[in-house]
Amino acid sequence: MFISIDEKASLWFTREFEFNKPFSIRMYPQYAGFGQKHKGYSLAFSAEHPANIGFTKEVNGITFYVEGNDVWFFEDTETYLTVDDHLDEIQVSYKEEISAVIS
Repeated sequence: MFISIDEKASLWFTREFEFNKPFSIRMYPQYAGFGQKHKGYSLAFSAEHPANIGFTKEVNGITFYVEGNDVWFFEDTETYLTVDDHLDEIQVSYKEEISAVIS
């Protein structure tokens, strides 16, 4: 599991959620939409405090996290959060992690 949140994405979250730093953003699978990774699920975000952290990453005073029971959505995947400059919206892309077999 790898999650990348670039500088523009962290600024987008600061602007959209209108919180003073530090604050926390939960990333979780939402049953809706046409998900790229898991059909029927899309990545959703909410500003809330963690209860059972499975993954955490701090970027520019924002703690991004995934709850332990939501880790399955990100397993074996590289997740990238960027901003689509044309639409000024968060953009999520996925890339499958390649496991190296050493013998």
